[in-house]
Amino acid sequence: MIIPIVKSMFVRDLDRLHFQIDNFKEESNIWRVDEGVTNSAGNLALHIIGNLNAFIGAELGHTGYVRDRHAEFSLKNVQIETILKDITETKQMIIQVLDSLEESQLDLIYPKVVFKEPMTTKYFLIHLTTHLAYHLGQVNYYRRLFEN
Repeated sequence: MIIPIVKSMFVRDLDRLHFQIDNFKEESNIWRVDEGVTNSAGNLALHIIGNLNAFIGAELGHTGYVRDRHAEFSLKNVQIETILKDITETKQMIIQVLDSLEESQLDLIYPKVVFKEPMTTKYFLIHLTTHLAYHLGQVNYYRRLFEN
């Protein structure tokens, strides 16, 4: 029964992302980069939102989401309220999609080749949880670094 576990990890970490973005004291700091830092916390949040909506929403949930990966890293000054709303909607989408899956579907090949070889849906969902956690850690670090 991996679906409830993976779902709880997505919910937990999207709630944490929401908290991190919401707790920037200066809105401009979510777009700040410094020497050696290539992506702002805001762009990482947009990337997480786009990534999950593309790979879980569009591919597994057939939501019709169309990803603009370039915009995830090039947009600037998106309002915090918009990002927070998008995080909440992404979390709700993940809950709906994962609740609609059967455990047996997780052993099927994920519908899109993302890396160089096919992989199971289970493998890719686990990968997506670690991808989210990785970028969440960066957002947390940037908030603490830029707001001291």
